[in-house]
Amino acid sequence: MATERLGTKRLTVGAHYGTKDFIVQRVSAVIMAVYTLGLLISVIFASELNFETWQHRFTFHWGSVPVGQILATVVFVSLVWHAWVGIRDIWMDYIHSAGLRLFFEAASVLWLAGSVVYFVKILWSL
Repeated sequence: MATERLGTKRLTVGAHYGTKDFIVQRVSAVIMAVYTLGLLISVIFASELNFETWQHRFTFHWGSVPVGQILATVVFVSLVWHAWVGIRDIWMDYIHSAGLRLFFEAASVLWLAGSVVYFVKILWSL
């Protein structure tokens, strides 16, 4: 008779499997939500919406510290990490061929890394 791996004696891949991903998804979602709310409030109370005001939202300084760029970068990195955890779980759940899954994961990583490079190039070259 085969032993069943149910309940507290269930065999998992590793300790705390999925806990880090769960925390990353929630923390990154909170970061993005707070930033979006702040951006929305700044748009609602803006006297005018033109290129200069939009540029100032992402490039304002506090003393010599580029706070706007740092905040936008933190939010974009949170977005990329959030997207990576989600898309990786989709590939792991629905693509059963290891080679095909590796291809999709590598393509996702390359696309996300390229997005970060493009974001940094655009935002930090202003």
